Amino acid sequence: MTTTTSSPSRVVVTGARGKLGRAVVAHLRDVGLDVLATDRVAGSDPREVDGEFLVVDLTDYGQVVEMLGGVDEHAPVDAVVHLAAIPAPGMTTNAATYANNSAATYNVFAAARAAGITKVVWASSETVLGLPFDTPPPYAPVDEEYAPRPESTYSLNKALEEEMAGHFCRWQPDLVAVGLRFSNVMDVEDYAQFPSFDADPQLRKWNLWGYIDARDGAQAVERALAHDVPGADVFVIANADTVMSRSSASLMAEVHPDVPITKELGEHETLLGIDKARRVLGYEPRHTWRDHVG
Repeated sequence: MTTTTSSPSRVVVTGARGKLGRAVVAHLRDVGLDVLATDRVAGSDPREVDGEFLVVDLTDYGQVVEMLGGVDEHAPVDAVVHLAAIPAPGMTTNAATYANNSAATYNVFAAARAAGITKVVWASSETVLGLPFDTPPPYAPVDEEYAPRPESTYSLNKALEEEMAGHFCRWQPDLVAVGLRFSNVMDVEDYAQFPSFDADPQLRKWNLWGYIDARDGAQAVERALAHDVPGADVFVIANADTVMSRSSASLMAEVHPDVPITKELGEHETLLGIDKARRVLGYEPRHTWRDHVG
């Protein structure tokens, strides 16, 4: 896909050194966008990062304002892709996770508003759907139609970010704020472990056996940047299949037999519903782990 006329020309990507961030930066540059990559760390030498890069601590509002408005040779941006965060529960204390992630996202939204930027794409999370699914979901495939069900401090923060985005859009009626509820991000080298999941469906029931190839995650970001409907909206972003060789219907019958199934399922169809992303954003996964594991 090539970018559309509604797409911005210069984008900042936060969290650019993360698994998803690396893929997003590479993809957006490949489709012709001017990308400023940023992260809190740059490795042992900032020159190790390919292309334009800036070290920024997003918990410092002043640094975020400068990041968007231009720093020396780094020109101002006209859109934000905010991926930076402590990426999962249990990596540090809950209070530290909340303090970092909430401050970073608030600062990005507030600084974008101050700069007059009208397009923000940010990483929400599949966790707001109720992960881990020790408590069964209300139905499957799960989708954006039921209210967030955070089960951790990390997920609680993601749910509050979605609420915050709605209010920023109320304050700034021309703002387009797109939250992408990414599934578990995978690179190609991660796929070698997938066949081992078949031995026990309980191993991956926590997210209904879902995943997102980082390259498809990057495609979703490109599609979200082209979205031009003002207001806040959220989309589940997963691959079209599960991590399992068994059928999706048999997995649900064994692990969640009492959960209503709302549609006829394809053999390996994702149980993290992506119909809305397909319909509204034009998102269509291009990759599957099955192409990489014999």
